[in-house]
Amino acid sequence: GKYYDLSAPEALRLAVEEGNAEIHRKGQANEDFYNMGTTCSVLTLMPQGALIAHVGDSRIYRIRDNQLEQLTFDHSLVWEMRASGSLSAEDDRKNLIPRNVITRSLGPYREVRVDLEGPFPVKKGDIFLVCSDGLTGQVSDDELGPLMANLPVREAARVLVDLSNLRGGPDNITLIMVKVLDDAMASATAENSRPIKIGARDAAINPLSIGMLAIFALATGVLALMSRELFPAAIPGVIALGSLVWIIVQWSRGLSGGVVMSSGQRFGKAPYTRTSSVSGKPVVDKLEEITGELQRAAADGKWPIDWDKLNRLVEKAAQSTSAGDLATAIRCYARGISFLMDELRQQARREASNTAPDEAPGG
Repeated sequence: GKYYDLSAPEALRLAVEEGNAEIHRKGQANEDFYNMGTTCSVLTLMPQGALIAHVGDSRIYRIRDNQLEQLTFDHSLVWEMRASGSLSAEDDRKNLIPRNVITRSLGPYREVRVDLEGPFPVKKGDIFLVCSDGLTGQVSDDELGPLMANLPVREAARVLVDLSNLRGGPDNITLIMVKVLDDAMASATAENSRPIKIGARDAAINPLSIGMLAIFALATGVLALMSRELFPAAIPGVIALGSLVWIIVQWSRGLSGGVVMSSGQRFGKAPYTRTSSVSGKPVVDKLEEITGELQRAAADGKWPIDWDKLNRLVEKAAQSTSAGDLATAIRCYARGISFLMDELRQQARREASNTAPDEAPGG
């Protein structure tokens, strides 16, 4: 509620800037945390659409109409050089520039520049993904789209983390997925949606002013009826009139000043990338290969797993691939991978408990 009287874009920007100032202050106060930094990506769903505040190389994606769109710009050296035209296609292809060097983050400096993107219209069926580079460093957009599009959000989130772990993700893997399930969550139409107004405080009328107007207006009426002279009713009447004027002033403040964003007007230049989320054979082949490697590891390690369940998933995936039903194949292989990863974790816990030193007898 700190910025309740500001527009959503202004409030988001100030909140992120305030977070940066606090991180910077803690970093300066403790030498162990000196120059610490982090990234920030904020997704807000409003009646006017989806609004984003962003700093760093974490990302926000949206899937709509078989397209995976990246709605944030990576504040990384590679992306900045691409945007400025100083990175050749050949150098980009050869990965000569480290991709984990970021150019903007929260914390290292007292002030930070926050990117705003949107608002983007929201409709039923949209899927949003907010994630750290621990995910996107290991899972490509070509894989993200089909997995997000063909699995329920919980299963998709689970298998994305599993794939990142399997590929040795060295960084934290953080993600949130949101799917719009109801028309009630869709963006309001221009006719019934309040426009976004930038640069004007949405001054609320103080309830005390309304109370004073009611009390002194009532007192004025009572005194006017009870007294034959006007003077006794004049004092509360003046106070009531002053309260009314003050209410009008507060109300008018909310109407004056600022700039109204017109329909279709947006912050930023998103989307920055577009990738098909339609199920493709290359993705199915990758998932089949990963499943096969995990199967062999489970067999070699003699894991006590439910082989019947796994074999049913793999057989259905193979049959679906042959029939050209790649969406079902993706679902089956993804579920097989997550099943095997759960078994791998359980096996690791069993081995750890078996090798733990015996507890010393009590004294």
